[in-house]
Order: sequence, then structure tokens, then C-alpha cells
Amino acid sequence: MKPQNNHGIKRVIRATGFSIKGLKAAFRDEAAFRQELALAVIMLPIAILVNVTVVEKLLLVLSVFLVLIVELLNSAIEAVVDRFGGEIHPLSGQAKDIASAAVLLSLLFCAICWIAILGPLLI
Repeated sequence: MKPQNNHGIKRVIRATGFSIKGLKAAFRDEAAFRQELALAVIMLPIAILVNVTVVEKLLLVLSVFLVLIVELLNSAIEAVVDRFGGEIHPLSGQAKDIASAAVLLSLLFCAICWIAILGPLLI
């Protein structure tokens, strides 16, 4: 049975609460998320302040956000896999490895954007 208050602004407020709860859990329990968030705190002001075009600023900012988003998804997948037991299963390992690969690709994407955009400014 669905809750009666699961529509309109009440649904948005509840969803926002769940999202904040998820961010807190990731910060509390996931070292990789804390590390990437610390880098984001440094990188985002740089991205905003550097003298590049608006599109380049967007690429710098969004590439950082992409890393955080993919890390959250990776953490969620790991939590679900771990929830279903401690036994070793090839599909569990595969799910975790694929999610980890997604994080790696997002980090590479971020690095390529930052090097391509800021590299010429440093030379």
C-alpha cells in the first residue's frame, strides 16, 4: 500500500530527505566518496574562477560532479551486493568490478577535461 502523502510537494520533500540521508551515509561510510568530495571542494572554486569560456567552465564543473555521482552509484551497488550475503559469487564480484570501472572512467573523463582545458593555460 502506498502512503497517501506520496504526491506533489510532500513527495519532493520526502525524496529530498532520502537524498540527504544517502549523502550523509556515503560521507560517513565511504572513504572514496570523502576523498573525491575533498578534491571537489578544491576543484570547483578553481573551475569557477579560472578565465575560460562558459562551456569550458561547465565541463570542468560537471566532470567533477560526474565523479561524485558515479561514486555514489558504485557505493549503492556495493551495498546491495553486500546485503545479499557474504558468500563469494562470481556475479557479485563482477557487479562490484564493473561499478568500480565506471568510477575509473569518470575519473579519467574528469582528468582529460581538466588537462585539455587548463593545460594550455599553464604552458
